[in-house]
Amino acid sequence: MTMGELLRIQPSELKFPFEVRKQSSCAMQLANKTDQYVAFKVKTTNPKRYCVRPNVGVVLPYSVGNITVTMQAHKEAPSDMQCRDKFLVQSVIVPYGTTNKDINQEMFNRESEKFVDEFKLRVIYIPANPPSPVAEEDEEGSSPGTSSAEGEIRKSSFSELEQSAVLKLKDEKDSVDVENDKLLEELEFMRKQTGQGRIGSIFVLLVGLVLGILIGYFLNIEVPT
Repeated sequence: MTMGELLRIQPSELKFPFEVRKQSSCAMQLANKTDQYVAFKVKTTNPKRYCVRPNVGVVLPYSVGNITVTMQAHKEAPSDMQCRDKFLVQSVIVPYGTTNKDINQEMFNRESEKFVDEFKLRVIYIPANPPSPVAEEDEEGSSPGTSSAEGEIRKSSFSELEQSAVLKLKDEKDSVDVENDKLLEELEFMRKQTGQGRIGSIFVLLVGLVLGILIGYFLNIEVPT
């Protein structure tokens, strides 16, 4: 047999979202490509940093086993964000009916007549909050000349808007002045038509009417005895 004939392992690299002082996890799948029971064991070059569940097990024929790898929190980020940790997945054909409890270290020992399949995976850190590529392109694509041109266009637009607003206000003022002149002319015409004598007569009648009402009111008041 050649390497990789027992289990198909996905993904081929373990990628962990990296954030200081926070744990991170990724999933791994082991697909049994044979009609045999296959036992597996997962090893790492840095066992204190990672927790693998399960780290040993049996994958039934043409079945899939799921593994979760958890990376412990880091106190600080590596200067180059590179990781040198690696994982090794060993697999071997075992007798029919083998369970997880039956797995032992001797199953994975290399012997002349035993085939032990091995698959190596490297670890990659992924920034938890990567910068936006669109924002970077905008920043890189912008230049002082472009900013200056945009500023000139904005100033020109504001100037045109101001001129338009001034012209509009002037037109409205002229319209109001015309309406005021018309109202003054109509008031003058009404005053001439009514005449001063008629206005005086109406005023005298109103005063007399008010006095009559007041006198009648006082005459109707009963004087106490």
